[in-house]
Amino acid sequence: MCNDYRLEVDIASIMEDFDDLKIKIRLPEGKPNVAAREDILITDVAPIVKGIVGERGSGELVNRRWSWPGPRGAPVFNFRSDGRDFASNRCLVLCDGFYETTDPAIPKQKRLDKWLFTLEGHDWFCMAGVWRAYEDGEAFSLLTMDAGPDIRPYHDRQIIPLTRDRWADWLDVDVPAHEVLRHLPAGSLISQQVWPPPGSAPDQGSLLL
Repeated sequence: MCNDYRLEVDIASIMEDFDDLKIKIRLPEGKPNVAAREDILITDVAPIVKGIVGERGSGELVNRRWSWPGPRGAPVFNFRSDGRDFASNRCLVLCDGFYETTDPAIPKQKRLDKWLFTLEGHDWFCMAGVWRAYEDGEAFSLLTMDAGPDIRPYHDRQIIPLTRDRWADWLDVDVPAHEVLRHLPAGSLISQQVWPPPGSAPDQGSLLL
């Protein structure tokens, strides 16, 4: 499952794109720090847009922790969407790419192969998420579903990228979740192998991720 994603887009571009979509973004905690980051990992703090109840086309841009503690303390960073309505606490998770890993293709390589997925035609995009309060504040998790055509060769589950025409719908809890959380057409997600780099020798000394 997705345990690493990327966001290298500046806050000005993010705000401008939401404005172009007529989505009003509030900053209740001030302008969040959106520094360029190649790897956002579980328990890191990252920007999300929380929906505002009763206000379609509006959201709050805030920084929140990725994952809340589960019943046994393990971080809940992915959350199954199957059969759920999500009648509250929806959010958009900002990114410009996400990663998946596969078994090494190079013999004797101990580190998993790593793939970056980006969305065709989008400089950045949003992933469907949910947030909840926990004892230390608020945290978010990425929603997952069965893998679609672009992810199936790499994993049997996937996070849910949303094209821009679905952002306002996901923030609006009156729109049924199943109308928004759908697979993208084949070819929508572009994959690029980022580890090992093309032409590199086996990394026999690396630890398994």
